Amino acid sequence: MAPYAVGHLKMSFLLEEMGYKLQKDERFKLYLTNTLEMEELAQSSLPGMASLSEESHLAGKVKKETPILVIMGNPPYSGHSANKGKWISDLLKKGYVLPDGYKDEGYYRVDDQPLGEKNPKWLQDDYVKFIRFAQWKIDQMGEGVIGFITNHSYLDNPTFRGMRQSLMRSFNEIYVLDLHGNSLKKEQCPDGGKDENVFDIMQGVAIVLFIKKKGEKQSSKVYHSELWGLRDNKYEWLRENDISTTQWTEIFPKSEFYLFIPRDESLLKKYEKFLKINDIFPVNSVGIVTARDNLTIKWSPDEVWTTVLNFSKMDPKFAREAYNLGKDARDWKVELAQKDLIESGFDKSKVVPILYRPFDIRYTYYTGRSRGFICMPRPEVMKHMMRENLGLITVRQVAEGIFNHAFVTNSIIESRITLSNKGIGFIFPLYFYPSSDKEGLFVKDEEMGKRRPNISPKVPQALSEAYGKQPSPEEIFYYIYAVLYSNIYRKKYAEFLKMDFPRVPFTNNYSLFTKMAEYGNKLVELHLLKSPELELPVLKFQGVGDNQVEKVRYENNRVYINESQYFEGIPENVWEYQIGGYQVCDKWLKERKGRKLSLEDIKHFCKIVAALEKTLAVQNEIDKFYSQVEESLFESS
Repeated sequence: MAPYAVGHLKMSFLLEEMGYKLQKDERFKLYLTNTLEMEELAQSSLPGMASLSEESHLAGKVKKETPILVIMGNPPYSGHSANKGKWISDLLKKGYVLPDGYKDEGYYRVDDQPLGEKNPKWLQDDYVKFIRFAQWKIDQMGEGVIGFITNHSYLDNPTFRGMRQSLMRSFNEIYVLDLHGNSLKKEQCPDGGKDENVFDIMQGVAIVLFIKKKGEKQSSKVYHSELWGLRDNKYEWLRENDISTTQWTEIFPKSEFYLFIPRDESLLKKYEKFLKINDIFPVNSVGIVTARDNLTIKWSPDEVWTTVLNFSKMDPKFAREAYNLGKDARDWKVELAQKDLIESGFDKSKVVPILYRPFDIRYTYYTGRSRGFICMPRPEVMKHMMRENLGLITVRQVAEGIFNHAFVTNSIIESRITLSNKGIGFIFPLYFYPSSDKEGLFVKDEEMGKRRPNISPKVPQALSEAYGKQPSPEEIFYYIYAVLYSNIYRKKYAEFLKMDFPRVPFTNNYSLFTKMAEYGNKLVELHLLKSPELELPVLKFQGVGDNQVEKVRYENNRVYINESQYFEGIPENVWEYQIGGYQVCDKWLKERKGRKLSLEDIKHFCKIVAALEKTLAVQNEIDKFYSQVEESLFESS
């Protein structure tokens, strides 16, 4: 009510300054309403409610009937939208039919096919709904202009590809001015300088202008420009420029992503011939979501077992307070978690290791039941990781710059393993274990079927034809792992690796294939900390103290965990080495802040440092051969 009243006052003052005074029976047509709701408030005799009802009725007429040519604003950004009404939901998902018979199919379809996203929740963000409302309203008129400043995620996120295609079908001209400033993506200026947001928020923003011209066919032209740098500099530029003085670059969004950002398309045709990871390994899933890490993820098997026994017997209210669990979520509730534990039979074999972060093994109690102790355990895939296996970890989208989102595991994984700000970690098991048991989690080995490679049959068949001999599943896995760790590959295809699962080029040269597989095998052994090379110490733990991690800092090849104790002999490139969004060494130690490092912890950290140092060396060796891979590409449909 307050901004509504102030708005009317300000408009009245403005009109008076311009020489016009509103009469008693006049009002400025500024209405109080929720744009995304079409139901009007019912009449009421309560004080003040009658005028609100009338306001709602007048606003409803504007939304439904009044011709509008210009819609502009800064709609709210909220991924967890409270606007869940049927009307706006149908507008997003089902689309609408225009008076001329043209049907818009909504944002959940692309290229006349279902979007196929497992988790399209970001399409429910409020700003997306406001863009959708504005698009619908201008389409109803057949002409008009929209000017919004919003979250910029929809410009390139694959989830929004149906939205981008729909907008291109509605508007003749689209102008996108990306203001960047996304601290979640850790955005920096192209020259490496600081990039700031124009608002006090973490999410980057963009100004967009959608123009629909009456009578013109919908052959949309899309133009892009961007601003980098400090906030004050961006403000100054925005004050001094408009659409006519902006240097626009025309871009040509096309299937399958219809990107509203420019990218180098010269390599795209070549890259699209490579095999996509999820086509190579058909059985795959995101990592588990516990919903309550502080309860379900522990440092040792004994700590997990004690927690399970204690938590299961507590009064739900007391359990919530004792473990600081907060309010129940839709898919995780204290009582359901306790029920799951009790029905599991309290079996110590269900205490299993979980790869929580790179090189960071923790433990959890795993029943495999959804909405139980663990919210989303992904049993259909994780059951295959309960036995001898390897799993490739990667992501579908990359937000943190160059692709370094690949790791290996021999256990189940947590969903934020790679800490990508755009997506969660996916696991691709090398083998799957058939079982007559639906879940197949803890059945006896003799009741399991013979394990089978989780590799699309066309891959080994095609490689066998090219090489004259069939490579083993492990060799294929190792080869892929080596490619994903090639610096040349990562830099060359950086623009495409941001958008979707990585694609893998296969060489038609068998000796080159085996050489790459050897390097991939070395990396796997290093990253599982199983390589014999890691037994030789590469650094020392120095100083006197209680081994407690207090404040982590790096200085002159030393990593201090407190004021008096440090690891010595860590090269700067090893200290800065990242996997996914993590600076590995820094993250591993900071996760243990407030804890005392045991002798095993110290040995483990020393192995991590050695593994990363040797990883850098292996990556350099891989790069010596990677160019030959692309010179001898194996092409297959």
